Amino acid sequence: MAGGKAAGGPGAIWTGLKRASRAGLSKTLPALLRVNQKNGFDCPGCAWPERSKRALIECCENGVKAIAHELGGPLLSREFFSHQSIPLLMKQSGQWLEQQGRIAEPMVLRPGAVRYEPISWNAAFHRIGEILRLVESPREVVFYSSGRTSNEAAFLYQLFARQFGTNSLPSSSQLCDESGRAGLSLVIGSGKGTVCLDDFEQADLILVLGQNPGTTHPRMLGALAKAVKRGCRVLSINPLRERGLLRFCPPGNPFAGAAALAERFVRVRIGGDIALLKGIMKEVLALESLRPGSVLDRDFIDRHCEGFEALRQNLAEWSFEELVDQSGVPQQEMAEIAEIYAASERVIACWATGLCQHRHGAENVQEVANLLMLRGNLGRPGAGLCPLPGHSNAEGIRSMGITSKPDRAFLQRLDREFEFTAPTEAGYDCVEAIRAMHDGKVRALIGLGGNFAAASPDTEFTERALRRCRLTVHVATRLNRSHLITGEEALILPSLCRSERDPEDSGDQFATVENSMGVVHRSQGRQTPASAALRSEPAIIAGMARATLGDATRVPWEELIRDYEEIRVRISRVIPGFEQMGERVREPGGFALPNGPRNREFATPTGRGSFRIVPLPEIERADGQLLLMTVRSHDQFNTTVYGGDDLHRGIRGGRRVVLLNGADMEELGIAEGQRLDLTSRLGGRSRSVSGLAAVSYDVPAGCAVSYFPEANPLYPIDHLAPGSGTPAYKLLPIRLAPSHQPEDGEAVVP
Repeated sequence: MAGGKAAGGPGAIWTGLKRASRAGLSKTLPALLRVNQKNGFDCPGCAWPERSKRALIECCENGVKAIAHELGGPLLSREFFSHQSIPLLMKQSGQWLEQQGRIAEPMVLRPGAVRYEPISWNAAFHRIGEILRLVESPREVVFYSSGRTSNEAAFLYQLFARQFGTNSLPSSSQLCDESGRAGLSLVIGSGKGTVCLDDFEQADLILVLGQNPGTTHPRMLGALAKAVKRGCRVLSINPLRERGLLRFCPPGNPFAGAAALAERFVRVRIGGDIALLKGIMKEVLALESLRPGSVLDRDFIDRHCEGFEALRQNLAEWSFEELVDQSGVPQQEMAEIAEIYAASERVIACWATGLCQHRHGAENVQEVANLLMLRGNLGRPGAGLCPLPGHSNAEGIRSMGITSKPDRAFLQRLDREFEFTAPTEAGYDCVEAIRAMHDGKVRALIGLGGNFAAASPDTEFTERALRRCRLTVHVATRLNRSHLITGEEALILPSLCRSERDPEDSGDQFATVENSMGVVHRSQGRQTPASAALRSEPAIIAGMARATLGDATRVPWEELIRDYEEIRVRISRVIPGFEQMGERVREPGGFALPNGPRNREFATPTGRGSFRIVPLPEIERADGQLLLMTVRSHDQFNTTVYGGDDLHRGIRGGRRVVLLNGADMEELGIAEGQRLDLTSRLGGRSRSVSGLAAVSYDVPAGCAVSYFPEANPLYPIDHLAPGSGTPAYKLLPIRLAPSHQPEDGEAVVP
C-alpha cells in the first residue's frame, strides 16, 4: 500500500487547520466548537452517532472539511452569473464549481437563455407553481432529495409531493445503500441496523465489510480503537487494505502513538463477498460437527429463526473450489476466520456501499445476516447488524416517508392528519425517473439538495434525460454540475446550511436528524447566514407547495414554518416511534426509536428471523477484462471533491487514475503512469472514459479501482440491483487500451 502514515493524529489536525484557515477561522472555529454538541448542530459529513461524553471539538478531519466547505469562500452573486454562461461553466470541473462560493440569491435560467439571472423568491415560487399546474399528470413530476436534509424538511417535502399527487420521491440512498435495506427487510422485517453505540464497547469481534471507515466514517475509528484496546478483534473484508484500519492515531490525543486496528485484512475479489461468506459458514458448520452444541446457537435458531435446514443444505451444494475461485480467498483463510468467529461470543458486522452497490447487493447483506444468526448475534448486547449510510440523515428522511413505495398504513395516517387522499401507486425511483425523463414521461425534476446529474450512472444518458425536462429546480447551497444540466427552464433556490441560524417568525428554529443507529436528536446552527436572501429548506418547500397547490391544500404551510414545533407535532401523530417528538428531542442526546430486532422481535410474516437462500452470483469476465469498482478519495464527500489528493492511498496531484494489480499490468503490457482508456460494453453499447493514469496498487488480481463520480459514464443505466434500483458501481467488466487523449497536465504520484 502506498504511504505509511497513520490515519488521524497530527496529520489530520494539520489538514483540518489548513482547511479551516482558508475558510476563515473567525467563521469556522465557533462552528467547530458547536458541531455534534448536545445544543449544537449535526455534522453534515456522516451519520456516526455521538458519545454521551463529548470532546471540545467533536468531529473528524473530514467533518472539518465539510464545515469549512459550507462556510468558506465568497458569495456567488448575480455579478458572477452575469459573466459566466452555461457553456463556459460546463468546461469547469465539479471541484471548481463548488469552490466558487455560496449562492447568494434565487437564480433563474429562462427558456433559450445561456446565463442565470436573479429572481425574487415570490416570482420563483410563482413560476414553479405555474409550470407544475400545467402537467397532464402528477407522475410527470419527480421530487428528489439528498440524505443531508433534516427530518422537518423531509416530512414537508413528502407531504408536498403526495398532496400534489405522486409518490415519486427518490433519494440519494437509492444510489448508495438501498440494496442493503431491501435485503435486510426480508431477513429481520426492518431495513435498519440492530446495534447501538454501546454495543461497540461489549463486542468480542467486529467485522468491517465493504467499508473504508477512515474516509467515510472517520469517527468510527475511535470506537474501533477503544474496542481493540480492551481486547476486541477487528477483521476487514474488502478488496483494498485501507489506511484507516491499518494504523490509527486519535486526533484528540495526537501524541499517544498510532495503533493497528484490523488484525487481519481479508482481500476478497470484487464481487466475491457471497462466495467468501458461504465458505466461512461451511467452516462454521464443520466446527459444529466436530464440537456439537458448542458453535451454533441452537436455542436462538429454533426459537427465533426459520429456514436453517434449507441454508445448511444450500451450503452443502457449493464446493470450496467454486467458493475460493470466486472470492479469491484460500480455504485455509476461510477456516481461520470461522475459528475466530466461533470463538467470539458477541459479534458486530458493519458494512457500507461496498456491499450494497452490486447487482447482488441485497444478497450480500442477507448472507452477512445468515452468518450472524448462526451464533445468535442478533438481539443481544455487543452484537448485531450495523449498516452505515454515508449521508448524515439518510435514515431520518426514510423515517419521514421519503420513499417511492410507501407503506399503506403510513399513507392512511397522513390522510387522516391532513385531510386528503394520498396516491397509492408506486412512484419512480432514481433510475426509473431518469428513464421516464428520457422517454418524455417526466417533465419536471425538483431536487432538494444533492448533485443528481453527477451522482447518477450512465452520465451521457442521464444528462440527455435531464435536458428533456420542461423544468428543473434545485435547492442548493453551492453551484454544482446538476445546475448546468437543465431543462428548458431552471431555478436554483439557495438555502441555509446546518451551521447557520434559521430565524423564523417565532424565533430561531432548530431541526432534527436521525443517526445511523436510530437516535433522533436536535441540530441548531448559530452562524450568521451567508446572505440575508437565504431561506431554510422547510421555508422553501412550503413556498413551493403553497404556490403550486393553492386552494387545493388545507395544510397550514405558513404556520408550520412560523414554528417548527408545529411540524414536529404533526410528525408525532403520523409516524410511529416519534410520539411526543418535541419534548423528547429536547432531552440531552435526543431519543432512540423502537427497534424490534434488538429485542428479537422480527416484523416478518412469521415473526421470525429468516435465513435466506442466496445464489452464488454469476460474475463473467472475458479474457483481457478486469472488474472495476469506484471509490471515494479521502478528500471528498460523495460528489463534493475538496481537493485532488487521496493521501490515505498515497495518490497526489490528480483524480483521473485507475488502480491496477501489478501482475495484471505486466500481463497487459501497461506501464506505471501510462494513460489509458477504460471501456465497458453492456446492453449493446460501448461507454468510455479516457486518459486515466495507471497506478500500480495492492488490488486483487483481475480487479481495477477508479474514482466516483469520474468513472460514472462507464456504468449503463440498467446495470442495477434488482429490487432496489441501486447502480452496481462496485462491479463492472471493463477493458483497458492505451489512450490517445492529450495529457491534461495532471501529475499522479503514487
